[in-house]
Amino acid sequence: MNEKYEVENEFEDEIDIENSENEENIVVLNEEAGNRIDKFLSERLELTRTRIQQLIKDENILVNEKKTKPAYKIEENDTIKVVVPELETVEIKPENIDIEIIYEDNDLAVINKRAGIVVHPANGHYSGTLVNAILYHIKDLSGINGEIRPGIVHRLDKDTSGLLIIAKNDKAHLKLSQMFHDKTVKKTYLAILKGKLNQKSGRIVTQIGRDKNDRKKMTVINDLNLGKTAITNYEVISQTEKFTLVKVHIETGRTHQIRVHMKHLGYPILGDSVYGRTDTEKRQMLHAYKLEFEHPITEENIEFIAELPEDFERALKKCELEFETL
Repeated sequence: MNEKYEVENEFEDEIDIENSENEENIVVLNEEAGNRIDKFLSERLELTRTRIQQLIKDENILVNEKKTKPAYKIEENDTIKVVVPELETVEIKPENIDIEIIYEDNDLAVINKRAGIVVHPANGHYSGTLVNAILYHIKDLSGINGEIRPGIVHRLDKDTSGLLIIAKNDKAHLKLSQMFHDKTVKKTYLAILKGKLNQKSGRIVTQIGRDKNDRKKMTVINDLNLGKTAITNYEVISQTEKFTLVKVHIETGRTHQIRVHMKHLGYPILGDSVYGRTDTEKRQMLHAYKLEFEHPITEENIEFIAELPEDFERALKKCELEFETL
């Protein structure tokens, strides 16, 4: 897939299923020197930069027989060894799992995802996912992301509830991916934070990357060469001395972005045991509440709202926070 259609960083923490391997050795020419290795190889091999970065992390890409980093600037006569594992064919079966489809036409569907369900299969986990469910309930899906992620344009964390767009054909998928890349899809979240925010609104702009001490977690990184820019806007809706309900609009789609940014701000999301501390809630109180975008085919401006799930409503009541429909 051409990189301009890649949804930014949506699948950076995926694990591919690997079988046989293809190996290629590339010698850097003078006119190619100075490029970042991930960008250079992405264009040369027609793989996404996310895929290249994963290959580098797995040491399937070596420079002069040594480990490298995605930000490495290649030099003339460098010998780059690239081993690209081929993907094993995995059959993802439709499963009659209950999902809430709040809109569907010939080109897309919008789902109100419940907390606790993983969006798509990953290594060793091929059932019980949202993809298994949509394969059962929605018969036509785009094939751009293959059998593992049919129709999946963007994603939500397992324990985040709310709205997801599903593409039903490749034309809609490519257009939606471009819209996410161009930041023309407006995503509004609701989050209950622990603590009383000291300002009514704000804008957080940082770099986000893997936590070097725990690769399953993300963190704010001060190195421009290592992290990726993440932008989060927030506005207080209601607050008490101990809790704050905020409306959040994200301009980028980094893994765990809102959760990491709220921790960085000093107000972790209620129920988030990964980026906060264990508390009374069983999952992070983060809900993808509203989506606003132009229909990829008809170009009509459309808007969808996912009503608050019961656990979110209960948490609001316990925290004595007020909420009216936005």
